[in-house]
Amino acid sequence: MRVTIEPSPLAGTIGAIASKSVAHRLLVLAALKDRTTTLLCPTTSRDIDATATCLSALGARVTRTRIGFRVVPIPRDGAGLRIPEGAHLDCGESGSTLRFMLPVLCALGGGSIQGHGRLAKRPLSPLWEELCAHHARLSAPGSFPLTVSGPLTGGTFTLPGTVSSQFVTGLLLAACILTERVTILVERPIESLSYIRLTLDALGTFGVGVTEAETSRGGRDYLSLTIAADTRPAGPDEVRVEGDWSCAASWLCAGALGRGIRVSGLEGRSHQGDRAILLTLASLGAHVRQEGTTAEARGGALTGRTIDAADVPDLVPPLAAVASTCTGTTRIIHAERLRLKESDRLETVSSALNAMGGMVSINGDGLAIHGVPRLRGGIVDAANDHRIAMMAAVAGATATGPTTILGAECVRKSYPAFFDDFRRLGGTATESE
Repeated sequence: MRVTIEPSPLAGTIGAIASKSVAHRLLVLAALKDRTTTLLCPTTSRDIDATATCLSALGARVTRTRIGFRVVPIPRDGAGLRIPEGAHLDCGESGSTLRFMLPVLCALGGGSIQGHGRLAKRPLSPLWEELCAHHARLSAPGSFPLTVSGPLTGGTFTLPGTVSSQFVTGLLLAACILTERVTILVERPIESLSYIRLTLDALGTFGVGVTEAETSRGGRDYLSLTIAADTRPAGPDEVRVEGDWSCAASWLCAGALGRGIRVSGLEGRSHQGDRAILLTLASLGAHVRQEGTTAEARGGALTGRTIDAADVPDLVPPLAAVASTCTGTTRIIHAERLRLKESDRLETVSSALNAMGGMVSINGDGLAIHGVPRLRGGIVDAANDHRIAMMAAVAGATATGPTTILGAECVRKSYPAFFDDFRRLGGTATESE
Protein backbone atom coordinates (compact mmCIF):
# COMPACT_ATOMS: atom_id res chain seq x y z
CA MET A 1 0.00 0.00 0.00
CA ARG A 2 1.14 3.53 -0.77
CA VAL A 3 -0.09 6.58 1.09
CA THR A 4 0.22 10.09 -0.28
CA ILE A 5 0.44 12.92 2.26
CA GLU A 6 -0.61 16.39 1.14
CA PRO A 7 0.79 19.35 3.11
CA SER A 8 -1.59 20.18 5.96
CA PRO A 9 -0.22 20.88 9.45
CA LEU A 10 -1.77 18.67 12.12
CA ALA A 11 -3.56 20.01 15.18
CA GLY A 12 -6.06 18.84 17.80
CA THR A 13 -6.41 16.16 20.46
CA ILE A 14 -6.01 12.40 20.08
CA GLY A 15 -6.08 9.50 22.52
CA ALA A 16 -2.98 7.38 23.08
CA ILE A 17 -3.07 3.78 21.94
CA ALA A 18 -2.23 1.00 24.42
CA SER A 19 1.47 0.54 25.12
CA LYS A 20 2.91 -2.30 23.09
CA SER A 21 5.81 -2.68 25.53
CA VAL A 22 3.53 -2.98 28.55
CA ALA A 23 1.03 -5.26 26.83
CA HIS A 24 3.71 -7.83 25.92
CA ARG A 25 4.80 -8.14 29.53
CA LEU A 26 1.34 -8.29 31.06
CA LEU A 27 0.12 -10.88 28.55
CA VAL A 28 3.00 -13.25 29.34
CA LEU A 29 2.58 -12.92 33.10
CA ALA A 30 -1.20 -13.42 32.82
CA ALA A 31 -0.58 -16.68 30.96
CA LEU A 32 1.78 -17.90 33.71
CA LYS A 33 -0.49 -17.25 36.71
CA ASP A 34 -3.10 -19.54 38.21
CA ARG A 35 -6.41 -17.99 37.15
CA THR A 36 -8.06 -15.99 34.39
CA THR A 37 -7.07 -12.34 33.84
CA THR A 38 -8.89 -9.55 32.04
CA LEU A 39 -6.40 -7.24 30.34
CA LEU A 40 -7.83 -3.79 29.65
CA CYS A 41 -6.13 -3.04 26.32
CA PRO A 42 -8.39 -1.05 23.99
CA THR A 43 -6.07 -1.25 20.96
CA THR A 44 -3.83 -3.95 19.58
CA SER A 45 -1.24 -4.39 16.82
CA ARG A 46 0.56 -7.11 14.92
CA ASP A 47 3.31 -7.26 17.55
CA ILE A 48 0.88 -7.56 20.48
CA ASP A 49 -1.09 -10.16 18.55
CA ALA A 50 2.14 -12.11 17.92
CA THR A 51 2.69 -12.48 21.67
CA ALA A 52 -0.94 -13.51 22.16
CA THR A 53 -0.58 -16.11 19.39
CA CYS A 54 2.59 -17.55 20.96
CA LEU A 55 0.90 -17.87 24.35
CA SER A 56 -2.03 -19.67 22.71
CA ALA A 57 0.46 -22.09 21.14
CA LEU A 58 1.69 -22.83 24.68
CA GLY A 59 -1.82 -23.81 25.77
CA ALA A 60 -3.13 -20.55 27.18
CA ARG A 61 -6.48 -19.29 25.85
CA VAL A 62 -6.05 -15.68 24.81
CA THR A 63 -9.23 -14.12 23.46
CA ARG A 64 -9.64 -10.64 22.02
CA THR A 65 -12.62 -8.88 23.62
CA ARG A 66 -14.31 -5.50 23.24
CA ILE A 67 -12.19 -4.07 26.09
CA GLY A 68 -8.95 -5.95 25.60
CA PHE A 69 -7.93 -9.57 26.18
CA ARG A 70 -9.22 -12.43 28.31
CA VAL A 71 -6.31 -14.68 29.27
CA VAL A 72 -6.94 -18.19 30.59
CA PRO A 73 -3.50 -19.38 31.76
CA ILE A 74 -1.41 -22.31 30.56
CA PRO A 75 -2.79 -25.50 32.17
CA ARG A 76 -1.06 -26.95 35.22
CA ASP A 77 -0.59 -30.43 36.60
CA GLY A 78 1.33 -31.75 39.57
CA ALA A 79 4.63 -31.09 37.82
CA GLY A 80 3.84 -27.48 36.94
CA LEU A 81 2.82 -25.81 33.70
CA ARG A 82 1.88 -28.26 30.95
CA ILE A 83 2.39 -27.16 27.35
CA PRO A 84 1.50 -29.07 24.16
CA GLU A 85 4.16 -31.43 22.89
CA GLY A 86 6.11 -29.88 20.03
CA ALA A 87 4.79 -26.39 20.72
CA HIS A 88 5.53 -24.10 17.77
CA LEU A 89 5.62 -20.35 18.38
CA ASP A 90 5.29 -17.83 15.53
CA CYS A 91 6.70 -14.46 16.63
CA GLY A 92 5.81 -12.67 13.39
CA GLU A 93 8.23 -9.75 13.05
CA SER A 94 8.20 -8.86 16.76
CA GLY A 95 11.64 -8.67 18.34
CA SER A 96 10.13 -8.28 21.80
CA THR A 97 8.04 -11.42 21.35
CA LEU A 98 11.08 -13.43 20.24
CA ARG A 99 13.35 -12.28 23.05
CA PHE A 100 10.68 -12.66 25.72
CA MET A 101 9.37 -16.04 24.58
CA LEU A 102 12.73 -17.72 23.95
CA PRO A 103 13.75 -17.94 27.65
CA VAL A 104 10.14 -18.76 28.59
CA LEU A 105 10.07 -21.65 26.12
CA CYS A 106 13.42 -22.90 27.46
CA ALA A 107 12.01 -22.83 31.01
CA LEU A 108 8.90 -24.73 29.90
CA GLY A 109 10.95 -27.54 28.37
CA GLY A 110 11.20 -26.72 24.70
CA GLY A 111 9.59 -26.44 21.29
CA SER A 112 10.33 -24.34 18.24
CA ILE A 113 10.13 -20.68 17.24
CA GLN A 114 9.42 -19.12 13.87
CA GLY A 115 9.94 -15.52 12.78
CA HIS A 116 9.64 -13.39 9.67
CA GLY A 117 11.14 -10.33 7.99
CA ARG A 118 14.40 -9.18 9.52
CA LEU A 119 13.74 -11.06 12.76
CA ALA A 120 16.36 -13.73 12.05
CA LYS A 121 18.94 -10.92 11.85
CA ARG A 122 18.05 -9.46 15.24
CA PRO A 123 20.90 -10.55 17.54
CA LEU A 124 20.32 -13.11 20.31
CA SER A 125 23.86 -13.10 21.70
CA PRO A 126 24.76 -13.14 24.58
CA LEU A 127 21.31 -14.33 25.71
CA TRP A 128 21.75 -17.46 23.57
CA GLU A 129 25.04 -18.32 25.31
CA GLU A 130 23.57 -17.73 28.78
CA LEU A 131 20.62 -20.01 28.07
CA CYS A 132 22.98 -22.74 26.84
CA ALA A 133 25.15 -22.31 29.95
CA HIS A 134 22.04 -23.10 32.04
CA HIS A 135 21.33 -26.41 30.30
CA ALA A 136 18.99 -25.28 27.55
CA ARG A 137 19.80 -26.69 24.12
CA LEU A 138 19.19 -24.39 21.17
CA SER A 139 19.81 -24.59 17.45
CA ALA A 140 22.18 -22.00 16.00
CA PRO A 141 20.78 -18.46 15.82
CA GLY A 142 20.44 -16.65 12.53
CA SER A 143 17.71 -18.70 10.87
CA PHE A 144 14.28 -20.15 11.60
CA PRO A 145 12.85 -22.32 12.90
CA LEU A 146 14.85 -22.06 16.11
CA THR A 147 14.54 -25.29 18.06
CA VAL A 148 14.70 -25.35 21.84
CA SER A 149 14.89 -28.05 24.46
CA GLY A 150 15.41 -27.88 28.18
CA PRO A 151 14.41 -27.41 30.81
CA LEU A 152 16.36 -24.30 31.68
CA THR A 153 17.92 -24.26 35.14
CA GLY A 154 18.19 -21.36 37.56
CA GLY A 155 21.25 -19.75 39.06
CA THR A 156 23.15 -16.64 38.02
CA PHE A 157 22.90 -15.12 34.55
CA THR A 158 25.28 -12.35 33.49
CA LEU A 159 24.56 -9.86 30.73
CA PRO A 160 26.25 -6.65 29.57
CA GLY A 161 24.14 -3.54 30.02
CA THR A 162 24.86 -2.25 26.53
CA VAL A 163 22.88 -4.97 24.73
CA SER A 164 19.13 -5.31 24.48
CA SER A 165 17.16 -4.86 27.72
CA GLN A 166 14.75 -7.39 26.19
CA PHE A 167 17.23 -10.14 27.15
CA VAL A 168 16.90 -9.16 30.81
CA THR A 169 13.11 -9.06 30.56
CA GLY A 170 12.98 -12.50 28.96
CA LEU A 171 15.02 -14.01 31.79
CA LEU A 172 12.92 -12.28 34.45
CA LEU A 173 9.75 -13.72 32.90
CA ALA A 174 11.29 -17.18 32.65
CA ALA A 175 12.31 -16.99 36.33
CA CYS A 176 8.59 -17.09 37.21
CA ILE A 177 8.50 -20.67 35.89
CA LEU A 178 11.70 -22.10 37.39
CA THR A 179 11.89 -23.84 40.75
CA GLU A 180 15.36 -22.47 41.57
CA ARG A 181 16.36 -18.96 42.51
CA VAL A 182 17.38 -16.77 39.59
CA THR A 183 19.84 -13.86 39.81
CA ILE A 184 20.49 -11.68 36.78
CA LEU A 185 23.62 -9.53 36.85
CA VAL A 186 23.44 -6.61 34.41
CA GLU A 187 26.77 -4.88 33.96
CA ARG A 188 26.78 -1.10 34.21
CA PRO A 189 26.41 1.19 32.37
CA ILE A 190 22.92 0.04 31.39
CA GLU A 191 21.21 1.33 28.27
CA SER A 192 17.38 1.27 28.09
CA LEU A 193 17.15 0.80 31.86
CA SER A 194 13.62 2.20 31.66
CA TYR A 195 12.46 -0.93 29.84
CA ILE A 196 13.80 -3.10 32.66
CA ARG A 197 11.83 -0.87 35.04
CA LEU A 198 8.71 -1.57 32.99
CA THR A 199 9.30 -5.28 33.53
CA LEU A 200 9.78 -4.83 37.27
CA ASP A 201 6.52 -2.85 37.34
CA ALA A 202 4.70 -5.66 35.53
CA LEU A 203 6.15 -8.30 37.86
CA GLY A 204 5.09 -6.23 40.86
CA THR A 205 1.56 -5.98 39.48
CA PHE A 206 1.39 -9.77 39.53
CA GLY A 207 2.91 -10.08 42.99
CA VAL A 208 6.39 -11.18 41.91
CA GLY A 209 9.03 -9.66 44.15
CA VAL A 210 12.42 -8.81 42.71
CA THR A 211 15.33 -7.99 45.02
CA GLU A 212 17.55 -5.27 43.58
CA ALA A 213 21.14 -4.73 44.72
CA GLU A 214 24.40 -3.25 43.52
CA THR A 215 27.39 -5.54 43.36
CA SER A 216 30.93 -5.65 41.99
CA ARG A 217 32.85 -8.56 40.51
CA GLY A 218 36.30 -8.47 38.99
CA GLY A 219 36.35 -4.69 39.10
CA ARG A 220 33.04 -4.39 37.23
CA ASP A 221 29.80 -2.97 38.62
CA TYR A 222 26.48 -4.75 38.22
CA LEU A 223 22.80 -4.28 38.93
CA SER A 224 21.69 -7.52 40.58
CA LEU A 225 18.06 -8.66 40.13
CA THR A 226 16.97 -11.75 42.10
CA ILE A 227 13.71 -13.70 42.05
CA ALA A 228 13.35 -16.30 44.80
CA ALA A 229 12.82 -19.99 44.08
CA ASP A 230 9.26 -21.12 43.30
CA THR A 231 7.96 -17.59 42.80
CA ARG A 232 4.73 -17.62 40.81
CA PRO A 233 2.64 -14.77 39.37
CA ALA A 234 -0.68 -14.26 41.12
CA GLY A 235 -3.62 -11.80 40.97
CA PRO A 236 -5.04 -9.36 40.14
CA ASP A 237 -7.99 -10.46 38.04
CA GLU A 238 -8.04 -7.24 35.99
CA VAL A 239 -5.05 -5.22 34.73
CA ARG A 240 -4.94 -2.06 32.61
CA VAL A 241 -2.37 -1.40 29.88
CA GLU A 242 -1.22 2.22 30.01
CA GLY A 243 -0.95 4.52 27.01
CA ASP A 244 1.98 4.26 24.60
CA TRP A 245 4.51 7.12 24.78
CA SER A 246 6.49 5.75 21.81
CA CYS A 247 3.64 6.13 19.33
CA ALA A 248 2.40 9.32 21.01
CA ALA A 249 5.82 10.80 20.24
CA SER A 250 4.87 10.99 16.55
CA TRP A 251 1.91 13.23 17.36
CA LEU A 252 3.84 15.35 19.83
CA CYS A 253 6.57 15.89 17.23
CA ALA A 254 3.89 16.80 14.69
CA GLY A 255 2.55 19.28 17.24
CA ALA A 256 6.00 20.82 17.61
CA LEU A 257 6.11 21.30 13.83
CA GLY A 258 2.64 22.78 13.63
CA ARG A 259 -0.13 24.39 15.62
CA GLY A 260 -0.03 22.03 18.59
CA ILE A 261 -1.30 18.55 19.42
CA ARG A 262 -2.56 17.12 22.70
CA VAL A 263 -2.37 13.38 23.43
CA SER A 264 -4.55 12.02 26.22
CA GLY A 265 -4.17 8.79 28.19
CA LEU A 266 -0.44 9.08 28.98
CA GLU A 267 0.90 8.38 32.46
CA GLY A 268 3.18 11.21 33.54
CA ARG A 269 5.05 8.93 35.95
CA SER A 270 5.35 6.01 33.58
CA HIS A 271 8.63 4.12 33.42
CA GLN A 272 8.39 4.14 29.61
CA GLY A 273 11.65 5.74 28.56
CA ASP A 274 10.04 7.49 25.61
CA ARG A 275 8.27 9.79 28.04
CA ALA A 276 11.47 11.80 27.54
CA ILE A 277 9.95 13.11 24.30
CA LEU A 278 8.54 16.14 26.13
CA LEU A 279 11.85 17.21 27.65
CA THR A 280 13.67 16.58 24.37
CA LEU A 281 11.21 18.66 22.36
CA ALA A 282 11.47 21.41 24.97
CA SER A 283 15.27 21.37 24.59
CA LEU A 284 14.78 21.97 20.84
CA GLY A 285 12.62 25.00 21.57
CA ALA A 286 9.08 23.56 21.39
CA HIS A 287 6.46 24.52 23.95
CA VAL A 288 5.41 21.45 25.94
CA ARG A 289 3.35 20.67 29.00
CA GLN A 290 1.58 17.83 30.76
CA GLU A 291 -1.62 18.17 32.73
CA GLY A 292 -2.78 14.96 34.36
CA THR A 293 -2.68 12.26 31.70
CA THR A 294 -2.63 14.67 28.74
CA ALA A 295 0.61 15.77 27.09
CA GLU A 296 0.88 18.67 24.64
CA ALA A 297 3.51 20.01 22.26
CA ARG A 298 3.34 23.02 19.95
CA GLY A 299 5.76 24.97 17.84
CA GLY A 300 8.43 27.43 18.94
CA ALA A 301 11.80 28.72 17.81
CA LEU A 302 13.24 25.29 17.04
CA THR A 303 17.02 25.07 17.19
CA GLY A 304 19.26 22.05 16.70
CA ARG A 305 21.19 20.47 19.55
CA THR A 306 22.84 17.17 20.49
CA ILE A 307 20.47 14.35 21.46
CA ASP A 308 21.72 11.20 23.21
CA ALA A 309 19.61 8.30 21.93
CA ALA A 310 21.13 5.54 24.08
CA ASP A 311 18.00 5.18 26.25
CA VAL A 312 15.41 6.27 23.68
CA PRO A 313 16.23 4.72 20.28
CA ASP A 314 12.58 4.63 19.16
CA LEU A 315 12.37 8.42 19.47
CA VAL A 316 14.99 8.99 16.78
CA PRO A 317 12.70 8.86 13.71
CA PRO A 318 10.07 11.38 14.89
CA LEU A 319 12.76 13.62 16.41
CA ALA A 320 14.66 13.49 13.12
CA ALA A 321 11.52 14.79 11.39
CA VAL A 322 11.52 17.76 13.77
CA ALA A 323 15.28 18.30 13.48
CA SER A 324 15.08 18.38 9.68
CA THR A 325 13.66 21.92 9.83
CA CYS A 326 15.33 23.16 13.01
CA THR A 327 17.71 26.09 12.74
CA GLY A 328 21.31 24.83 12.78
CA THR A 329 22.47 21.26 13.20
CA THR A 330 21.07 18.47 15.35
CA ARG A 331 23.41 15.62 16.23
CA ILE A 332 21.94 12.33 17.37
CA ILE A 333 24.55 10.22 19.16
CA HIS A 334 24.79 6.73 20.68
CA ALA A 335 22.26 5.36 18.21
CA GLU A 336 24.16 2.34 16.91
CA ARG A 337 21.36 -0.04 17.95
CA LEU A 338 19.14 1.57 15.31
CA ARG A 339 20.97 -0.56 12.75
CA LEU A 340 19.35 -3.67 14.27
CA LYS A 341 15.70 -2.61 14.20
CA GLU A 342 13.04 -3.49 11.60
CA SER A 343 15.33 -1.68 9.19
CA ASP A 344 18.78 -0.16 9.54
CA ARG A 345 17.28 3.07 10.85
CA LEU A 346 20.45 5.10 10.48
CA GLU A 347 20.22 4.36 6.76
CA THR A 348 16.45 4.56 6.39
CA VAL A 349 15.92 7.73 8.45
CA SER A 350 18.59 9.54 6.45
CA SER A 351 17.39 8.15 3.09
CA ALA A 352 13.75 9.05 3.75
CA LEU A 353 14.39 12.62 4.89
CA ASN A 354 16.94 13.24 2.15
CA ALA A 355 14.38 12.05 -0.41
CA MET A 356 12.11 14.79 0.96
CA GLY A 357 14.75 17.51 0.59
CA GLY A 358 16.43 17.18 3.97
CA MET A 359 20.15 17.28 4.72
CA VAL A 360 20.92 14.20 6.84
CA SER A 361 24.15 12.23 7.05
CA ILE A 362 25.29 9.24 9.05
CA ASN A 363 28.01 10.23 11.48
CA GLY A 364 29.59 7.24 13.24
CA ASP A 365 26.99 5.81 15.61
CA GLY A 366 24.44 8.52 14.90
CA LEU A 367 23.09 11.18 12.58
CA ALA A 368 23.94 14.78 11.71
CA ILE A 369 20.82 16.68 10.61
CA HIS A 370 21.32 20.11 9.08
CA GLY A 371 18.06 22.00 9.23
CA VAL A 372 16.41 23.37 6.07
CA PRO A 373 13.59 25.96 5.99
CA ARG A 374 11.03 23.47 4.62
CA LEU A 375 11.08 19.91 3.31
CA ARG A 376 9.75 19.67 -0.23
CA GLY A 377 8.14 16.20 -0.04
CA GLY A 378 9.00 13.30 -2.31
CA ILE A 379 8.80 9.51 -2.59
CA VAL A 380 9.81 7.57 0.54
CA ASP A 381 10.36 3.83 0.87
CA ALA A 382 9.20 2.85 4.36
CA ALA A 383 11.53 -0.20 4.19
CA ASN A 384 8.91 -2.32 6.00
CA ASP A 385 9.55 -0.24 9.13
CA HIS A 386 6.59 1.24 10.98
CA ARG A 387 8.65 4.04 12.56
CA ILE A 388 9.92 5.20 9.15
CA ALA A 389 6.40 5.33 7.69
CA MET A 390 5.14 7.37 10.66
CA MET A 391 8.15 9.69 10.50
CA ALA A 392 7.58 10.38 6.80
CA ALA A 393 3.91 11.17 7.40
CA VAL A 394 4.72 13.62 10.20
CA ALA A 395 7.43 15.29 8.12
CA GLY A 396 5.22 15.37 5.03
CA ALA A 397 2.43 17.22 6.81
CA THR A 398 4.52 20.42 6.83
CA ALA A 399 6.38 19.94 3.53
CA THR A 400 5.82 22.21 0.54
CA GLY A 401 4.66 19.37 -1.72
CA PRO A 402 3.16 15.88 -1.52
CA THR A 403 4.95 12.93 0.06
CA THR A 404 4.24 9.39 -1.13
CA ILE A 405 5.09 6.60 1.33
CA LEU A 406 5.68 3.19 -0.26
CA GLY A 407 4.86 0.14 1.85
CA ALA A 408 2.91 2.24 4.34
CA GLU A 409 0.95 -0.80 5.57
CA CYS A 410 3.90 -1.56 7.86
CA VAL A 411 2.33 0.77 10.47
CA ARG A 412 0.10 -2.19 11.37
CA LYS A 413 3.04 -3.63 13.30
CA SER A 414 2.51 -1.14 16.12
CA TYR A 415 -0.28 1.28 15.18
CA PRO A 416 -2.87 -0.07 12.71
CA ALA A 417 -5.06 3.06 12.98
CA PHE A 418 -2.19 5.51 12.46
CA PHE A 419 -3.44 7.01 9.20
CA ASP A 420 -7.02 7.18 10.51
CA ASP A 421 -5.76 9.20 13.48
CA PHE A 422 -3.58 11.27 11.12
CA ARG A 423 -6.74 12.30 9.29
CA ARG A 424 -8.56 12.98 12.57
CA LEU A 425 -5.89 15.56 13.34
CA GLY A 426 -6.53 17.33 10.06
CA GLY A 427 -4.02 15.54 7.86
CA THR A 428 -4.63 14.50 4.27
CA ALA A 429 -3.59 10.90 3.60
CA THR A 430 -4.78 9.11 0.46
CA GLU A 431 -4.27 5.35 0.25
CA SER A 432 -3.78 3.38 -2.94
CA GLU A 433 -2.47 -0.03 -3.96
